[in-house]
Amino acid sequence: MGPAKDTDQEPLLRMRGITKRFPGVRALDGVDLEVRAGEVHCLLGQNGAGKSTLIKVLAGAHRPDSGEITLGGEPFAPSDPTAAMRAGIATIYQELDLVDGLSVADNIFLGHERAWFGFTRRAEAERAARDLLARLGHGEIPPRREVGRLPAAGRQVVSMARALSHDARLIIMDEPSAALAHDEVANLFRIIRELTSAGVAVVYISHRLEEIREIGDRVTVLKDGRAVAHGLPARTTSTGRIVSLMTGRDVEYAFPPRSDTPEDGERPEVLRVEGLTLAGSFEDVSFSVRAGEIVGLAGLVGSGRSEILETIYGTRRATSGRVLLDGRPMRPGDTGAAVRRGMGMAPEERKSQALLMYESVAGNITLAGLPGYAKLGWLDRRRELADVRQQIEALDIRPPDPRRPVATLSGGNQQKVVLARWLAGAGGLRLLVLDEPTRGVDVGARAELYAVIRGLADRGVAVLLVSSEVPEVLGLADRVLVIREGHVIHSDDAVELDEHRVLNMIMEGRAAL
Repeated sequence: MGPAKDTDQEPLLRMRGITKRFPGVRALDGVDLEVRAGEVHCLLGQNGAGKSTLIKVLAGAHRPDSGEITLGGEPFAPSDPTAAMRAGIATIYQELDLVDGLSVADNIFLGHERAWFGFTRRAEAERAARDLLARLGHGEIPPRREVGRLPAAGRQVVSMARALSHDARLIIMDEPSAALAHDEVANLFRIIRELTSAGVAVVYISHRLEEIREIGDRVTVLKDGRAVAHGLPARTTSTGRIVSLMTGRDVEYAFPPRSDTPEDGERPEVLRVEGLTLAGSFEDVSFSVRAGEIVGLAGLVGSGRSEILETIYGTRRATSGRVLLDGRPMRPGDTGAAVRRGMGMAPEERKSQALLMYESVAGNITLAGLPGYAKLGWLDRRRELADVRQQIEALDIRPPDPRRPVATLSGGNQQKVVLARWLAGAGGLRLLVLDEPTRGVDVGARAELYAVIRGLADRGVAVLLVSSEVPEVLGLADRVLVIREGHVIHSDDAVELDEHRVLNMIMEGRAAL
C-alpha cells in the first residue's frame, strides 16, 4: 500500500464548515474534511448525501456559501475549475469529460496545450502524452488515436493522464471503477498506489466496500449533507457500522399503503423477461411482473439496472433473451411496437428524453397517442383537450393550464405530465416502466407521485421501476430485485427486506445476516 502515512503531518487539504444551499435544499451543512498527502481518503454516502456537491466545491465548480478551505496550509478559494487545476487539484468524474473526436494527446493537454506563438507543438505534446501513459502502465495507447475509439479502461487511463499533466497533488476520483472489468480495476489500484507513494493525495468515491477496504486508508461518511464520521480506518471499520452511518436519515418518505391484492395465481402475468442479456451491461436476467404489481430494481449506478429497463422498452436491442408482454414476444429494439402494445416509459432524464420543454402541457400529454385523435385526416381537438383536462385534474398538475409551456412547471409536475401521457385517451396501458421517477422532485411532490404510481397499480397496471434511493424502492414496490454488476443476485417481497440488508447486497454482493 506504499509508505506508511504520517498521522501527525499537517493535512494537505482541510475543509471546515462547508455549507452550500440550492433552491429548496441545503446540500452541504457544515461539512469538515481533512486529507493527507499520500493517502487514499474515501468518501461514502448514499445518493443525495452531498458527495458530488462537496467535490464540486473542491474542484471549483461550486462556490460554498460559507466555510474555509486550505490547501498546503494556504487559503484556497478556487473561482472556477481552471483555478483549481492550476492549484494542483484534478477531478476525474464518473462521466468522463473527454472529447471523443480528439486524439489522446489533445485530450490530455486540453486547456493547457503545448504551443509556441499560437501554434500547437504536436510532436512535443505526443511525446509528453506517451511519457504520461507509460508512467500509468499503458504506453501501448497511441497518442494519436481518437479517444472515442478506446475502450472504457483506456478512456479512464487518458483521464488520469490528463490529471497528471497538471502536476496534480490531489486527485478526486468519482466512481472510477464503475465501467471497469475486474482486471482493469486491479490496474487502476496499481496506478493509485504509485501515485500515493509519490505523495499525491487521492479522494476516492465508491459504493463498493470491498474496494474501499483494498485501496483506502481513511473514510469520511456523509449523510443528508453532513459529515457523520471523520477519518475512520478503511480496513478495520465494520460493514455494519458504515451502513448504519449511511442509513440513519432525517428524510421522511410518505408511501401510500399497499393494497390487499389477490394471490399471484389470480393475477395475470403482464411482463415476462427470459434470459435477457445486453453485452457489456447485464447478463441472463429473468423475472416477471403481474397485473397490479410494482417491482423495483435496486442497484448502483452502472450496475445495469437502467439498461435493463431500456432493453425491455426497446430503446436498446438485446444481445440475447426475450421479452414477452401478455404472453406474446416483443420485437427487440422497437419502441413503437412497445407503445402500441400498451407499454409506457418515464426515463431518468425526463427533460432531454421525455419532454418537449417549450411545448405546451397539452402537446406533451398527447404526444404518444396523437394518431388516436385523428379522424379522416383531421385531429379531433375537442376530444384531445377534454382528455388533457381530465389528466390534469386526475393527477393534480399545477398550474392546471393545458397551454402552459412544460418548462415553466416544477420537477414534480413535469413528471406528472410524463405519466399523464401514458394515461390520456386510453385504458390500454398494460406496463409502466419508471427510471428514477422522483429525481429532482421535492419531498411534498414525491408523496403525490407515490400515490399516482400506487393508484395505477390498483387499477391493474403492472409497474417496473428503478430508483437510487433504497427506501423508495422498499416503500413503493411489492417485490424487489437486487442488481449487482449486471446480474440479479436476489429477489424477495419488499416487506421481507430492509435498507441495511439491501445495501449490504448492493455494496458487497451478499446479504446481511
